[in-house]
Amino acid sequence: MQYIDAVIDNKSVNTDGFYTYKAPDEVTVGSKLTVPFARRSKGADAYCVRTAVTTDLDDSKIKEIDSFDPERSLSAEMVGTAMWMRKRYGIKYIDGLKMFAVDGKREKALKSDVTGPSDSGYELTPEQSKAAERICASIRKSESRTFLIKGVTNSGKTEVYMQAVAEALSMGKTAIVLLPEIALASQVGDRFRERFGAEKVATLHSRLKKSERLSEWLRVRRGEAQIVVGARTSVFAPLENIGIIIIDEEHESTYKSDHNPKYETVDIAFKRASLSGAVLVLGSATPSVTSYYRAKNGIYDLIEMNERIGGSRMPVLETVDMRKEVSSGNSGVLSRELAAGIDRSLARGEQVILFLNRRGFSTRILCPDCGHSMTCPDCGITLTYHKSVNAAVCHYCGRKFPVPSSCPDCGSRYIKYAGAGTEKVEEEVRRLWPKAGVDRFDIDTASAAEDPMKVISDFQSGKTDILVGTQILAKGLDFRNVGLVGIINADVSLNIPDYRSSERTFQLITQVAGRAGRKGGDSRVLIQTYDPESDVIREAAAGDYESFFGSELLHRSIMNYPPYSDIISVGFTAADDDTAMAYAEAFRNRLIGLRSAPEGAVVMRPRFDERRTDGKSRAVFLIKAPQGSRAGYVSEYMAFRDRMTESKAPAFIEIDVNPYGMI
Repeated sequence: MQYIDAVIDNKSVNTDGFYTYKAPDEVTVGSKLTVPFARRSKGADAYCVRTAVTTDLDDSKIKEIDSFDPERSLSAEMVGTAMWMRKRYGIKYIDGLKMFAVDGKREKALKSDVTGPSDSGYELTPEQSKAAERICASIRKSESRTFLIKGVTNSGKTEVYMQAVAEALSMGKTAIVLLPEIALASQVGDRFRERFGAEKVATLHSRLKKSERLSEWLRVRRGEAQIVVGARTSVFAPLENIGIIIIDEEHESTYKSDHNPKYETVDIAFKRASLSGAVLVLGSATPSVTSYYRAKNGIYDLIEMNERIGGSRMPVLETVDMRKEVSSGNSGVLSRELAAGIDRSLARGEQVILFLNRRGFSTRILCPDCGHSMTCPDCGITLTYHKSVNAAVCHYCGRKFPVPSSCPDCGSRYIKYAGAGTEKVEEEVRRLWPKAGVDRFDIDTASAAEDPMKVISDFQSGKTDILVGTQILAKGLDFRNVGLVGIINADVSLNIPDYRSSERTFQLITQVAGRAGRKGGDSRVLIQTYDPESDVIREAAAGDYESFFGSELLHRSIMNYPPYSDIISVGFTAADDDTAMAYAEAFRNRLIGLRSAPEGAVVMRPRFDERRTDGKSRAVFLIKAPQGSRAGYVSEYMAFRDRMTESKAPAFIEIDVNPYGMI
């Protein structure tokens, strides 16, 4: 018998701590327990986080655990990662532990039509061979290194991943392969099952039924499956002896959780790899600015793959000036050149992708004559029009500006509130090409469909001629017969209220363009824009990542944005405006008054979040935390949260480090 410390599976902040129990010697770090707790008639679930504990407590006052479940237990590495997450993100202990755990009582096995294994019979290109060997050499040495593969679309990165996974498996190690979307994870998962055999590959993602997730989780935990392929939550797969973790399309925003805990997938992967002596591989044709900055500074090992495989050629990218379309009388969403291109592609039996990224941002204030868009002078972020207050609002600093009656740049009195969604584009396309097979793939259709992969499979099989969609289409899906890609309004992502707007624009244009020309032959990408002189759009059209990276890094340096800082959003939710704002002001004043406040830190003034839920008020402010100061701010947040809990404050506090989109 020994003393152990356990974390109770309870949502309350009041129980966020360690509880000491007596337990059999068989209990180890990570063991899932049932323990007596408070006045519950039934035992509470808990996890052992420390063993062989010494304590000054009277032995007679220390209760013994009721039982433990080896099958549902975690490993010491998983517990270590969860403990680290608490400090990294300011979450409760149980929030981190539960990310590795699974609920459910009944198992239901997933069915797969793919069996395998099979010999790939694939001859690597020189670039692929060189990339695979560099990664495999580190796997053989059990080096905890991070590689960034910067490879153009269709350069064969997935085959490099498979070679590396095969190397890990040959050494008795396991592998995690992460994709940015469930649809893409399903497609890539089938390729891994074909190569390695269905019995070795498990799938973990949020769309699985509870019984299916339990079945897959247990297969992994028992060691029956050595490869896990899935979306971001698969980074918490209960594997042991991890040899490699792969994050494909590493630049995608979906790798940042917008639910509690609000983690960065690459952070978790890096930590798990370091604890396991594993290799971490990040792959993208358009790496995030932060990742490429780290590679340029030697933190990551950079691998470049600049050639397409299989004889496919990069498409020709051209811009279409929509200002000229408007001035010549075309007020529709499709330019004349794009419409003519669709006619030509359909006549040749080729498929067409029409891309429009709305993603929740439906309006902006624009001058169609000169392309000017209203931006915040302090933050450099595009202003969003709020009808309720008839003002242009910066979603970063909260400043409000009157809507101009004329363009401040050219004096035009034609001020436009631009915006067209994918549904409107779909209707227009169906009207103009009534005999073509037209479908739409965006968040709305994917969520509503019983089988979200059906739209993709119909397009891949040729049942659909024209596919209209959002950024989901830009996330690595493999289409072989696309002769034309039309980017309806490249300015949409350029004008989202986020300091990453230029980065997102370059990435989206490049990624969606990469769906074209994969079977060989000529292909085109038409980029419709009201601002063809924009540096970002010109650089994307030219495929010039290095120029984009240089100018964007300079902007980030001047504005003190990541990678030169961390942006921390702090929010207070309460029943009324006064209460929410009072606590926000109190915490901000505390941070400003810190003697240990880092040089260069900026703590902005609180403002009210326009997006209210459940009738409650939310006051938020931002912190620009210089490099190395993040942990101190997270610690201050946790201390302030604990005091609020102790005093039973009528408000709730939360933080989000480096959030995406509107805040």
